[in-house]
Amino acid sequence: MLAKTITGSFASAIHGLSSSNLTETVIQRSKRMILDTLGVGLIGTQTEVFQKALQYSKIYSTDISSTVWGRSDVRLPPLYASFVNGVAVHSMDFDDTWHPATHPSGAVLPPLIALSDTFPPSRKLSGLDFLLAFNVGIEIQGRLMQFSREASNIPKRFHPPAVVGTMGSAAAMSKLLCLELSQCRDALAIAASYSGAPLANAATQTKPLHIGNAGRHGLEAACLASLGLEANKQILDLESGFGAFYNDYDPQALPALKSYTWLLEKQDVAFKRFPAHLGMHWVADAACAIYKHIVDVDRLLPINKIEKILLKFPDAKYVNRPFPTSEHEARHSIQFNACTALLDGAVSVESFNDHNISRPNLQELLGKIQVEHPSDNKPSFEKMYCEVSVMLNNGDTFTERCNTFYGHWRKPLSNEDLVKKFKSNASTVLSSDGVEGIVEIVDKLEDVADCSVLNAILKNRTQSTDEHKQVILNDL
Repeated sequence: MLAKTITGSFASAIHGLSSSNLTETVIQRSKRMILDTLGVGLIGTQTEVFQKALQYSKIYSTDISSTVWGRSDVRLPPLYASFVNGVAVHSMDFDDTWHPATHPSGAVLPPLIALSDTFPPSRKLSGLDFLLAFNVGIEIQGRLMQFSREASNIPKRFHPPAVVGTMGSAAAMSKLLCLELSQCRDALAIAASYSGAPLANAATQTKPLHIGNAGRHGLEAACLASLGLEANKQILDLESGFGAFYNDYDPQALPALKSYTWLLEKQDVAFKRFPAHLGMHWVADAACAIYKHIVDVDRLLPINKIEKILLKFPDAKYVNRPFPTSEHEARHSIQFNACTALLDGAVSVESFNDHNISRPNLQELLGKIQVEHPSDNKPSFEKMYCEVSVMLNNGDTFTERCNTFYGHWRKPLSNEDLVKKFKSNASTVLSSDGVEGIVEIVDKLEDVADCSVLNAILKNRTQSTDEHKQVILNDL
């Protein structure tokens, strides 16, 4: 009876999918997602918003506790470890992005690690079981996003990770807790009542809380379901249920397990090269191409010779910010990212510090920008493009267009560049031995017998390279 409803089919998939359903493509792609998310989470522990979330969460204590990434001296209840680590993941808008638009990993990996950290030594979590729960959480998000055509576009009302991320977390936690079929259904329904956050808080310190809360609330929903708390049995079938988040909600039942194909099998995710809204990567690539044409022999931009800068970009109001004044606004400003790329030939982590945001030459360039929204340029991460034109006062014009940036799912980062990004991010917190240890563990994750070794390294525990290797060898 349970699988005859759409909600029932989701519960059946969560309950019934096993490691034998995982394909080589899904395993490899999800390991890249895990490594990238750990890296952006670790560098995110250096941010102001993470520090505030951690300071708040320290008021809670319990006999059961979990690791705070990069903090050997702090442990928190699993809910709040998941919360602060999730905040860290999204604190710089550096985490992965899928299509339809959402940040899938940040809502699933922190609660997965936090919950696994509470398991007794007698219950070892294998890397394969870890990968299965992670992929269940990713899959549920992707399937839910497919139930709305408007979800295919850059969002206007709700921040997607706060909607589908909460459900994905609940699904992953249900799998990890080995909940019964009916409990998996209830966990989704409970999570739906935790879902939703307004997009108006984009470009503020509150936006990272959306990811932190998604993971925390999904974990809480699964724990409540495990205790027998009941909720609407058709939460995904009803417009007044999960359909409340979309004007064009059209849910479909999931396929039978024997013929199940993962969405991650069909489409990869996008990995960002610098910490900003995904749309900024089209802008930066186009502007960097122009930079190579117009800088002088000293690699300086002739600002006084620039008459106008024209950006052709989709109509997405929350990234149209002509004069950003904070790092979070700058991460969501097409104008800022275009001007930074034109000035420096690149956009990086350092681009968003106060000094670089307030540079007089950058402010001068911002004043020269005009934005157009061509009718053929749809606000969709699948179809959009960015065109940048720089007009000089001598009449010369330089134009470059980016249809697909490097890092997009159509043009994915190489494994070498993904690992390079991880090492650059993680080394801000962990020792070189710890960084190398995580790379080795994630690379062989499907063969790891006990994932607790990952938590040991994330605590910033100091070990020699030989000790790390011995731990890994013992674990395989």
